[in-house]
Amino acid sequence: MSELTDLLERFRRGPEMVAVATTGVAGSEMDFVTAPGKWSIRQIVAHLADDEIVAATRFRRVIAEERPALESFDQDAWAANLDYARRKPSQSLETLRRIRAENHDLLKELPESAFEREGVHSERGPMTLADLLRMYTAHDEAHVLQLRANRAAFKQFKAQQAAHT
Repeated sequence: MSELTDLLERFRRGPEMVAVATTGVAGSEMDFVTAPGKWSIRQIVAHLADDEIVAATRFRRVIAEERPALESFDQDAWAANLDYARRKPSQSLETLRRIRAENHDLLKELPESAFEREGVHSERGPMTLADLLRMYTAHDEAHVLQLRANRAAFKQFKAQQAAHT
């Protein structure tokens, strides 16, 4: 299996990894934060959905345009102003799944040479389509670890609460 084939498969599986990591989350666990300024499970899933929308635009611009500018965005402003703390996780996950499926369908049909096409990210500089694919795949995987860590911290918090009652 080529690196690109493996990467595309990891990219395709991202939303399902998020779904597995959040299976059974309900109530106060959904909004538990490990520390001030950290995101809850609800906020992480909302962020992943919105970031996939950004990815869709970036992928298409790099495929269709010559060295397009790829603007960064302020994820904390998005979290605050797009009300991640109140978004419905089931809708966020569905958005992530749907747009990821469309992005994957687009990317998997491209010739390998297309993954050498380049855009210029406002913070990271020149990035190929393959670089973007790597970035979004790693982004999912990092957030899945964060989701698992949030769940473990919540479980520990509840155990400590129970021990003190």
